[in-house]
Amino acid sequence: MNRFRTEGFQGYSVEYSPFFESRLACASSANFGIVGNGRLWILAMGPEGLRVERFYDTQDGLFDSAWSEMHENQVATSSGDGSVKLWDVTLPDFPIRSWQEHKREVFSVNWNLVRKDTFITGSWDHTIKLWSPEAPSSISTWQEHNHCIYNTVWSPYNADVFASASGDNTIKLWDLRAPQSSQTVRAHNNEVLAIDWNKYNEYSVVTGSVDHSIKVFDWRFPQREVLWIQGAHEFAVRRIKCSPHDGGLIASASYDMSVRFWDISKASSPAAGAPPGGQLRFNHSDHTEFALGVDFNLYVPGQVATCAWDEQVHVFPIPI
Repeated sequence: MNRFRTEGFQGYSVEYSPFFESRLACASSANFGIVGNGRLWILAMGPEGLRVERFYDTQDGLFDSAWSEMHENQVATSSGDGSVKLWDVTLPDFPIRSWQEHKREVFSVNWNLVRKDTFITGSWDHTIKLWSPEAPSSISTWQEHNHCIYNTVWSPYNADVFASASGDNTIKLWDLRAPQSSQTVRAHNNEVLAIDWNKYNEYSVVTGSVDHSIKVFDWRFPQREVLWIQGAHEFAVRRIKCSPHDGGLIASASYDMSVRFWDISKASSPAAGAPPGGQLRFNHSDHTEFALGVDFNLYVPGQVATCAWDEQVHVFPIPI
């Protein structure tokens, strides 16, 4: 396993570049994101392990990052001061664009996987915003959730469709061409902190919650989850990622300091009348603080990166 210390900064998210197999971005915050600066780390994986290519300091903590799907050297970040910034990693010191529209912390930024020219953000101000790197202000704003928005994610199949997860216990399905959401699902009995879209099923999303559980939903049959991993973690599930190589493999990062990998294609024996659960494939328990970030390497099947409040980024293969 390769390790890198984000000294003085606690990791909130980590994401592999969609262009380079050895490049990572890690969004981090000083003082656990409560007060103080943020830092965007651009890391490279080499023969001697992880090293810093560049880092960028910000006035407030960084909570998420997303690589551009169109420009190999650009990455967007979301911040505790409500700002959204776009960086070019070939340039030093300053962002190439900065937007200040959200009124509270921006916990999520996600790049359009299909059209590739826009990205969305979700904020604690209860709004979702659509952005273009070329536009001086946001293109659209949606406000329906009545609590913090923790996660926004694009469909990997439809350039106009995205989903959101909120502290109001719901997930919502959206279409850029409509002013309101097309579906609302009461997904959990507690805050929904994480959502990701299955890369092999255009109707399937996976959620993680403060209730310690993971669920799989099919937008065509939203009345009930199709899979429910109860007690997936000992504490809240902070982030969910679906594998780009295996439709049955998901990863979950949690406040219990672990990152766990689940096989959702092999249902465990459910209780009478209950939806099936998934099988634990691997438990990564090397972090010593809240684990908040996880991502799969698009170019190296089985390789993942994680980050946590222990100031550590880990890169390792999932044992088969």
